[in-house]
This record gives sequence, structure tokens and C-alpha cells, in this order.
Amino acid sequence: MAKPVVRMPATLRAYVRATALMGPATRLLARRRLARGKEDPERIQERRGEATVERPAGRLIWLHGASVGELLSIIPLIGRLRARGVAVLVTTVTRTAAAIAARRLPEGAIHQFMPWDVPAYVDRFLDHWQPDLAVFAESELWPNLILRTTARGTPLIQVNGRMSERSFRGWRRVPRSIAALLSRFELCLMQTVDDARRVEELGAPRVSTTGNLKFDVPAPEAEPEAAMILAQSIGLRPVFLAASTHEGEDEVVLEAHRLMAPRLNNLLTIIAPRHPERGDAIAALAERMELPACQRSRGDLPRYRHAVYVADTLGEMGLFYRAAPVAFLGGSLIRHGGQNPIEPAKLGAAVVHGPHVHNFAAVYAALHEAQGACEVSDAETLAAATLTLLTDKRERQRQRDAAGGAVAALGGALDRTLAALEPYFLTLAMRGDR
Repeated sequence: MAKPVVRMPATLRAYVRATALMGPATRLLARRRLARGKEDPERIQERRGEATVERPAGRLIWLHGASVGELLSIIPLIGRLRARGVAVLVTTVTRTAAAIAARRLPEGAIHQFMPWDVPAYVDRFLDHWQPDLAVFAESELWPNLILRTTARGTPLIQVNGRMSERSFRGWRRVPRSIAALLSRFELCLMQTVDDARRVEELGAPRVSTTGNLKFDVPAPEAEPEAAMILAQSIGLRPVFLAASTHEGEDEVVLEAHRLMAPRLNNLLTIIAPRHPERGDAIAALAERMELPACQRSRGDLPRYRHAVYVADTLGEMGLFYRAAPVAFLGGSLIRHGGQNPIEPAKLGAAVVHGPHVHNFAAVYAALHEAQGACEVSDAETLAAATLTLLTDKRERQRQRDAAGGAVAALGGALDRTLAALEPYFLTLAMRGDR
């Protein structure tokens, strides 16, 4: 599937030369990230391209999803590939995503950490794995990975692609560099028409709109015994969940709790931070605000005396969404860009969010068009919206039904993505085994 390839401009050539000299610097980077718990000490060599698993025989498809959101979006796709008997390598960047991969990847799928974007590390990774097809999720554009993968003749495809207006404006400042990178992609399968338009303007030669794979991801499960134990501990208390909060938002959530508490007897607020390692800090903050707190990471369950339950564990969001009828989605009161509201909508939690949701603009637009979400801006408006939803059962059910319907109507991206990838699968099948 021939396509025009844009020559590398001086800026990209300079990047390649500079990163080729970064081997010693990555040792310092590794020490710092290990000290902060950002890397797995048992697998740090994978970040240098050193494989810790043998490559399986035969054709291999490599899929990359940097963090939890990207990984979850491609798990159904990975499942379909494994059902065909295709060998699959999955790479991620974050430890959180690796933990999710260990629990949720289909049997037989191999997980490794993505190597740092240093030419020698990328070459070492590619020498070992020799992928026959590379599939990157969403917006990963690491120059050495792209250039060196495609230089070996490996087709590279973007799935569930995203190009925010902010990223678009940034890339327009280096038009030749982004055109050179995007021209290496065989195909860019984008979430929305706006995403497709932006990557086309930046130089992607073959673009299609297939929708958002996250709409087709099954709602996260909850271990039945854990759900029963948590429900028994909560009892009949009113419950409010603040999901995927970021630094700077917990104070707002806790202040909203204090504003609601006089109207809601024995209110319990569950805070599930986006980064669980912040759990201790959140619990300490709650205590300073005279809100007794306990932490799930310490094996605690919320008792009658606790106002705040810090849900600082991994892989249990299905449990917490099921426990709370109202969920505030974090990353939206600060300029992070919001978190994905699809999971709470599928599980029947009424969705509340802040104004900064540009990372998931199309999803939130669909929810608001259906009147299936509430936007807030501070502790006062968060308290008012949550109080209404917790006390007005009819309005809460109306919003939950509207959100669930909007999400269901936006499904189908998985089938469209597989249809677009089918010619590449057929090509691999025709080549036979290695």
C-alpha cells in the first residue's frame, strides 16, 4: 500500500542525533524514576529495549497503548486478534497500565514496557520482536520509534487516533516534522471527524474516521465478594464518588463534602485518585480539614465514623462506580483535559465534571446533547449538583438513562476498526509463517 513519505527535516535529524547520545542520561533518568516508584525495578531493562520474554514463532502484531486509557481501549481489539490465533505483543509506558495488562490482557498476549525513544534501545527492541505490523493507539508520536519501525518495512497504523486542538496548534509550529512522522503511517483511524481533519491538515496521507474504541470496551467488573463487603460496610449512607482526581482537585471535592454534609446525614465521599500513590496525601488532607478518612490500600473499610474513603488501589473502579450513584470525573477542574466518562455512564452513575474536558470533548458533547451530564466549576457548584442528584431520585435516574443511551448509540468503533485493518491481516496471512 504505497504512500508518499516526507523527507526528514533538519529538526528531526537533530532529534535523532541528540537522542543517540542520551544513553548515559537515561541511567540517571532510570534512577530517579525508580526512586519515585514510576518504574518497575524488576523490568527496568525493558525500557532499554532488552526483552524479558522470548518472541513467539510466526507472525506477530505489536500494539501500543501508553497508559491505562489507551490500553483499555484496545483490549477488545487484542481479544479479537488472539481469537484468530495471532501472536500479539502489547507495550505500555506506565506501571499502572502494566498492572491492568497483567489482569485484563487475553491469554497468550505478551506484555512489555515500551523502550525509551533512544535509537539504540529502539533498535534492540525491534531486533528481538521483529513485528510484522505495528498498531499505535491514540496519540503516540515518538520519532525514533516511528522512523525506525517503518524503515524496516513494518506497516504502522494509528487506531483510536486523537488530535486535540491544542496538540494541533503545537504541531503546526513544526509542520515539516509532523508531516514527516505522519507520512510514515500506512493508515490513521481517528475517533472523530475533527481529529481526522487535523491529522490530514498536518500531513497524514490516508485517514479514516472509525469512532472511539472506548465506547466498545465492556464496563469494568467488580469482584462479587468485594462488592458485597463494601456494600455492607457502607450500608444505607448516601455516597458520592470523585473518580480519577488529580492534584489540586481533592481540596475542592472535600470542601464540597463539607457543604453537603449538613443536608445529607452521614454522607460518605469516596476519592479514587488517578494516581493511587497520592492516597496518603489525600487522607492527610482530609484529616486536616477535620474529615475522618481511611484508605483502601491499608485494607480499611469505611466505618460510620469515616467521612472520606480514599480508594487508592488499582483495577477496582468497577467496584467504586457500582457503589456510588453519583460520580464526579476528575482532571476537569484543572487544565488536564478531563477523564473518560464512558465507564461510569455504562455502570449507571450520574456523571458530574468540571469545565476542562477537551481530551474527551466529543464524548462529553454527546452526553450533554442527551442531557446526561452536569458541568460544575468549583466546590459550591459541585456540591449543588451532587446534592440535587443524591436527593432527587427521578432526576438522577433520568440523567443516568440519558447518559447510558448516549454511550450505547456511539458504539461500533471496534467493528469499523477491524474492517479497516482486515487488508493488513490478509497480507500477513498470505505471507505465511516466518
